[in-house]
Order: sequence, then C-alpha cells, then structure tokens
Amino acid sequence: MEASQFEALKENLWDFMKTEIYPNELRHIKEARGLWNLFLPVDSAQLAGRKGGGLTNLQYADCCEIMGTSNHAEFAAEACNCASPDTGNMEVLARFGTEEQKKLWLEPLLDAKIRSCYAMTEPAVASSDATNIRTMITRDGDHWVINGRKHWITGAGNVDCKIMILMGRTGPKDAATYRSQSQILVPMDTPGITLVRPMETFGDDDCPKGHMEILFEDVRVPLSNMIWGEGRGFEIAQLRLGPGRIHHCMRMIGQAERALSHMCRRASSRKAFGQQLSEMGSVVQQIAECRAEIDQARLLVREAADRMDRLGNTDHYTRKLLSLVKAVVPSMTQRVVDRAMQLHGGLGGSQDSFLPAAFVGCRNLRWADGPDEVHWRTAGRLELSFQRKESPLYQIELYQHDKTVPFRAKL
Repeated sequence: MEASQFEALKENLWDFMKTEIYPNELRHIKEARGLWNLFLPVDSAQLAGRKGGGLTNLQYADCCEIMGTSNHAEFAAEACNCASPDTGNMEVLARFGTEEQKKLWLEPLLDAKIRSCYAMTEPAVASSDATNIRTMITRDGDHWVINGRKHWITGAGNVDCKIMILMGRTGPKDAATYRSQSQILVPMDTPGITLVRPMETFGDDDCPKGHMEILFEDVRVPLSNMIWGEGRGFEIAQLRLGPGRIHHCMRMIGQAERALSHMCRRASSRKAFGQQLSEMGSVVQQIAECRAEIDQARLLVREAADRMDRLGNTDHYTRKLLSLVKAVVPSMTQRVVDRAMQLHGGLGGSQDSFLPAAFVGCRNLRWADGPDEVHWRTAGRLELSFQRKESPLYQIELYQHDKTVPFRAKL
C-alpha cells in the first residue's frame, strides 16, 4: 500500500477506535468501516480470491498495535475480523486448502459469518513439544476417525464457532517424527465431540471466545477434510505460527502503550506526602524504563515483520527474530502493566481499570503458542548456528601471551 494511503488508513483506524471501540468496551459491536480483514497479506489475499487489507506485515504491525489498545486486547481486532485464531486458520485455508475447503469454510470466515478454533494442546503430554501429540487420526474406509482429548482450545466456546482445525497423529509410532502429524478440518457439529468445560485463567473463562477442554470419541470426517495431505502437519504449523505469534505481539505493544498512558495520567493527577507522583524520582524512572522497553520491543517486532515481507518466515534469521519477539514482548508488557497497576494502588486491580485484563492477557500469552522457554531455546539454537557458520567474529580467538618470560626475574 502506498505511504499516503497507509497514513489515511491509520487515521481512519484511530478515529474508529475513539468513536466505536473505546466507548463500547463494556459492550460488543459487530461491524467495522472499511477496515475489514486488514491482517490478510497480499499473497494470501490473492490465493483467497479477496482484496484483503493490501498491507505488508510491516504496515499491519502499526494497525495491529492500534487495534491492540482496546480492552479486551482483541476486541477491536474482532470488530475488524482480525482476531485469533481465525486469522491463522484463514491463512492456512488460503494457502493450503482445496477449492472445496475454501468455499465451505474460508469464504464464510472472511465474511465473519462464522468463527473457528485450532486444536493442538493436550492435557496428557507436554504439548510445547508437538511431537508429543497423541490424538489419533485413523483412516477407516472413506473417513478419518479421531480419538483423543484436547484443552485450551481458543475460540471453541464461541456459539458462532463452526469449524476446527485439529492437529493429530496419522502416522504409526515408528514413523518419521515430523511426518507423523496431520491437520484436518472438523466441523463442530460432528457427532462424538464433547465440550467438556471452559478452562479458566485467573478465574476468568474469557467469554465469549473461551478456551475449551474437548473430548473426541470416534469423530468421523470425510477423507477430503485433510489439509494439504497426510503427514504435513508440522509444515503447516510452522507456516501458520509465524504470523499468528507476531500478531499477538503487535497487539501486546498496544496494550503496553495504553498502560503507560494510564500510568502517566495517574502520576500527573495524584499527590502523596506533599509531592506530585510525577515529580518523584522513582516514578519518573519507571516511566522512562517503560518507554525504553516498549520502543525496544517495537523495533524487534518491526524488524521481524519487515524480514517476513522480504524473505518469508522460514528464513533462519527471521525465525530467530520471531522467537525473540514472542519471548520478549509479552514479558515486557507484563512488566509495564504491573508498574501501572502498582501506581494506581488498589484501583489498578479493580473492575474500574483495563489493567487487570491487560495483565491476564500478557501473562497468558507467555504460555500461548508455546512457553517463553521454548522460544528462548529456539532463538538460542539458531544464534549458535549462525555464529558457527556465518559470523565473521566467531573465529577470533582469545589472545595468546608468551608465558615463558616471568613477570619478575629471580634475584
């Protein structure tokens, strides 16, 4: 998108936030004004046969951050049909779906006539290592039969959720590790699906989206529901999770910005012990630290988004940046929100502020799409590989000194 058009779009988005989102954060709205499917990059939009937002990932970073200033963090995103897990699912269908799958599920998702969910995490295994997934997808004639249990399935509690993308095991136990998993479309009204319960985080069930525990008992779907072919689950997951992770982080920067603004407003309006809070050295320093941490994180996100535009998200350096972004941004947001809450006193943890919801959101994101430790591990391993193979500095050794000459000769 041309720079002038993009600036006009951002002005439109800010006006939308001020007039439609912020005043209605205790309500729900259902439509946006010319701000639809902004997440859909140009190449995916072409595959989907839709216009999309016409934005690069770098441009969408700015828009996603603006939308992320809402409470709940995805309230504005949902109003613009840019909320998870629908965005990732729509990209999967656009890139890997058959024409029949696109017609049945992608088109109504793009029009927000339905919602979707993505089923990967399981209670019985450490699902941050996707090779552990044990839900079985077994072929029986012209159907696949699914048996297993999942939990933390975001979006499954929504009454408008009609389709699920499920990751499960199709290969035998001795199959190649990264060819034993597949992803398959499962309509939510298929017999054998039981929504066991909504999982709560800090006592919140995140209604209306919800994060469900789901039981699958002999769930039968047609062979044509397999996405991109049997055994391609890991490939799809890697291509899906790159954009999804960075979108969450873009929104989190918006949450951090709003928390910092609340912090500055509070500091400027309150006195304690005869002094304005904004004049206290410790408060001023915390505000400065928040600004530095937010801007550092934003630069990391923008570099990752720019490389995704130019090189794709399978490039090793880009993959490292995506892992760093996912590890850095939620933790940064948590620190900023925590400082803002502390400055507000008890009000900062109450229903009169957006801060508790922001804190829960960023804290949860440190587990979602993989825990911090997994992303640090991935980034560290990629950095070690880069240093060994590409860094011109890696071969510089420690200085070697002549140790044969003593410091002081014997008398």
